[in-house]
Amino acid sequence: MAALTLPPAIVILGPGALETARRVQRCYPGAQVHALQGRAEGDIAFRELGAHLRALYASGTPVVALCAAGIVIRCVAPLLANKGAEPPVLALAEDGSAVVPLLGGLAGVNVMARTIGDALGIAPAITTSGELRFGTCLLDPPAGYALSSLDQGKRFVSDLLAGEPTRIEGTAPWLDSVDLPRDPHAPRAIRVSPRTWDGSREALVIHPRCIVAAVCRPHAGLADAVREALASQGYASLALAALLAPAGSMSDPAWADVAASLGVPLRFADAAGAISPATPTALLDACGFATHTEANGIALVVCDAPVDPHALGRARGKLTVLGLGPGHAGLLAPAARAALDAATDIVGYATYVEMAGPLRDGQRRHATDNREELQRARHAFDLASEGRRVAVVSSGDPGVFAMAAAVLEALEASDDARWHAVELEIVPGISAALATAALAGAPLGHDFCMLSLSDNLKPWAVIERRLAHAAEADLVMAFYNPISRARPWQLDRALEIVRAHRSPQTRVVLGRDVGRPGGSVRHTTLGALRADDVDMRTMVIVGSSTTRGFARGDGGGGEWVYTPRWYRDETPPAD
Repeated sequence: MAALTLPPAIVILGPGALETARRVQRCYPGAQVHALQGRAEGDIAFRELGAHLRALYASGTPVVALCAAGIVIRCVAPLLANKGAEPPVLALAEDGSAVVPLLGGLAGVNVMARTIGDALGIAPAITTSGELRFGTCLLDPPAGYALSSLDQGKRFVSDLLAGEPTRIEGTAPWLDSVDLPRDPHAPRAIRVSPRTWDGSREALVIHPRCIVAAVCRPHAGLADAVREALASQGYASLALAALLAPAGSMSDPAWADVAASLGVPLRFADAAGAISPATPTALLDACGFATHTEANGIALVVCDAPVDPHALGRARGKLTVLGLGPGHAGLLAPAARAALDAATDIVGYATYVEMAGPLRDGQRRHATDNREELQRARHAFDLASEGRRVAVVSSGDPGVFAMAAAVLEALEASDDARWHAVELEIVPGISAALATAALAGAPLGHDFCMLSLSDNLKPWAVIERRLAHAAEADLVMAFYNPISRARPWQLDRALEIVRAHRSPQTRVVLGRDVGRPGGSVRHTTLGALRADDVDMRTMVIVGSSTTRGFARGDGGGGEWVYTPRWYRDETPPAD
């Protein structure tokens, strides 16, 4: 029946549920285990169950919650309004002994319950009357079909449950083996047709998405014009499968608005025979449609079966440059996780591609050496220009010594129109400096700068000059790429420059692999710091003259380090 548009979130509250959650996870590529922070370890951490479940529900994410059904119901109850728009929500016993579909009967929740039941060797607790009687949900047709009217559908199924027979008009292969009360002469019919429902109570109308509309110029009111074109020929808007537009106008954002208003995928094609300017008929010809009608700049083709939009022309490609944060799944921005889940291709340095997981089956990995940034960016644009959804991954934030600049540099230098037609998005992440600072306290609480000590892409003389200016300006400094085997002397030279302007007591924070297994944070001083304390995976934060520290009172030992937001020669603000 209805295909999941997003992989489910598998929500656990304690460690006893993790084994069951992992078994369910194997049923759904791309699914992640969401664990209550401090209570269990999963792929994503959350702090408060109610808020987290409501956020998942509101985003349309299917939810499998390993807790009592009543808890789930109370959490999402404030959001229950439109039955036709709710995602699947299930409650699953921690030990896998029971699975209960709660919400999303029209979004495949019972199919999910059966899938999970099969994986765990249990019978799902399905209570839907129609599904129990007929073995399927008549109001949840498969992908490629759309129910004309939910209210009418409810009345129709109610009549069947009361004993009324039905017949099938049109082609409905998914109902061939369904145990329906059939009678070829029954007044009630399940009608599979692109034609508009006539309002008859005796018909359950299901529209095959078998119509393609081709248009060459977007304009205000175009979505309504397409609906009127369909209605003028007696066709339902829900029978529309895709909107087809000229590839030459792919970068025009108005197309996406029209397609979104119509609720259909947007596809692009080059006009057959290189006709310029393109015509709607030429676009359909290019996609292999021989017969169609055209009026008022809108061409329609009606097929005998549902149309697969992905087989038409190509989509506008999208390239998302995103930051994975410091490495912990709980510190990955939701927008970045969504972009990873939606991507067809993951491009990046091999270590970061691995960090981006878990990835679903079918997602292509393009892992390269860490020094191949421009080549990686060009490859990403080549993939995206084919209509693919590409995620270019960096650690931390993509705009901080990472891939966003390389991607923009590659785009600026290219005269390939296909690259410039790609939809480009940059999604921020938590940088190594910010992640380290948060664990230490707030050393970046006042003015600060970030400096890379690597001279692979800039002369060392430039680095020395910037170090001297930043130290003289009394800025807190965060050092990226502080040392490597190829340049073991440079950190000592950098510290020598900074020590000319800072006292030996200046606080220093060292964060190594913060957010990753085995990560650590150390506190020291500028006078005590040695190059041997640091490697390439260490973030070095050197405080300013006002950076201070005090003992932690949480029993963990150590100190909090922070830089006040007021300067030593200023009066602290009253608030």
